[in-house]
Parts: sequence; C-alpha cells; structure tokens
Amino acid sequence: MVLPAYVGALDRKRQRETALITGASSGIGLDLAQLMAPDFDLIITARNQSELEKIARELEASHGNHVHVIPADLSQPEAPEQLFSEIARRGLPVDVLINNAGFGLYGPFAESDPKASLAMVEVNIAALTALTRLALPGMIERKRGRIMNVASTAGFQPGPLMAVYYATKAYVIMFSEAIANELEGSGVSVTCFCPGATATKFAGRANMEESRLFKMGAMKSIEVAKAGYKGMMAGKGMVIPGLLNKTIAMSVRFSPRKLVTAISRSLQEKAK
Repeated sequence: MVLPAYVGALDRKRQRETALITGASSGIGLDLAQLMAPDFDLIITARNQSELEKIARELEASHGNHVHVIPADLSQPEAPEQLFSEIARRGLPVDVLINNAGFGLYGPFAESDPKASLAMVEVNIAALTALTRLALPGMIERKRGRIMNVASTAGFQPGPLMAVYYATKAYVIMFSEAIANELEGSGVSVTCFCPGATATKFAGRANMEESRLFKMGAMKSIEVAKAGYKGMMAGKGMVIPGLLNKTIAMSVRFSPRKLVTAISRSLQEKAK
C-alpha cells in the first residue's frame, strides 16, 4: 500500500505547472509567489539574487515545490531573451507568466532623469511585451496557459507628476485587452491586473508616500495579491481589487478628460 501512495505523490509533483513571476523579490510579486507555491513550481526573477535564493529556500521547505532562481535586470533590453534562453536551457516550461516587475518615478516630467524614465519604459512596457511574446508560442502549442499583466488603476487616466508611469500602465491595459481578444479559443487566458494604492516598497521608491492618494489609504499587499491570483485562476480579463479602486477606474470613463486629469493631479500632490 505504501508504493502506490509514493507513486501518486511523484505524479502530483510531475503534474505541477510552472509559473514565471517577475519582480518576485518583494511586494505583490513575492505575495503571489507565496500564494502559488502550494500548487505550482516557480521561476522567480528580479535583480536581487541573494534575496531570491532566500525566498526559494523558504518556499521549497514549506511547500515541497521546485523554485528556480534566475536573476535578471529587465531594464536591460537583452534581459527577456536571456531569461528565456536560461529557462529553455533548464528544460522548463512556462505555463503561467506573471509580468509583475515595474516601477514609478514622482515629479514633473521636465525635471525628471531621462535615463530613469527610459528605464521605466523598458521595464514596464518593453520587457512585459517581450516576455509575453516569448511565452505565448509554447502556451498556444500546449493549448493551455495563463498570463497576468500587472497594470494599475493609474492606467485609466493621465497622471501629472507621474506622467510616464501612468502612460506605461495605460499601455499594459490596452495591450492586455487586445491580446486577450486575439487568444480567445486558444486555451490561453490573459488577465489585466489593476491594483490601486498598495502598501509596498513601490511607493517609497517612487517618492510618493506623502501623496494624497496614499494618504487616503493603501490596500495591504497580500489582499491585493489574493484578488489578482483568484481572478487569474478564474480566467478573468480584468481584475481591479477594492471597491474604491473599482469606483475610481469606472468613473473616469464617463467624466470630462480635463476634469479627470485635474483630479489625478490633485491626488498625486503631497498632502499638506
């Protein structure tokens, strides 16, 4: 009686799908890795290799899955190809792709660091696009797969004082909705995940912790991640966690653009 149970355990391990999560060393990406670890093998990537290796050890010890660490700096144009080359070298499939890596910068565009703005476009748009294109052929061939592109409620309106960031997230929304339509009937789902203000290191890096938007209250990262994961597994095309975020995202579609932009500017300004 022991042998069949042992063989069954091996079969379950072999049947695990593999999920690639970018930006997995902290915030929503880390939360998603922890949520998915009981059911998926993982490929986790970010710039911080030592932190990724620590996360991998903890997840494998807790859940008995395989967690593959492949560090990458997605601000470098060659990084997506290099990442997928290493994934192929290890003989790993990508059954689920979570394009979570991204960052923002705060301040007037005319005073911004040009290199940092272009790096943001590279990570938030170019890398996400390249990774999606690299993952799709295998998913389509297997007739199954899931893609989650992490956008933001920022993508529904212009964002004075974070002009480039808001614009990159608008791209992610439109790109995700378009390819979701193209992939209907293929067995591959595309979920556009649009969190609002979330308590992660993102706000500190973007220098916007004192903005009115964040002072209004930020959702807990784990609750945001749970909503995204649940929506992706259900095959939803769009997931906006939180009632306030849903209200904001929907209301801007029916309001005058100048008013929407003015309100967005007000929320981005520092709270007094």
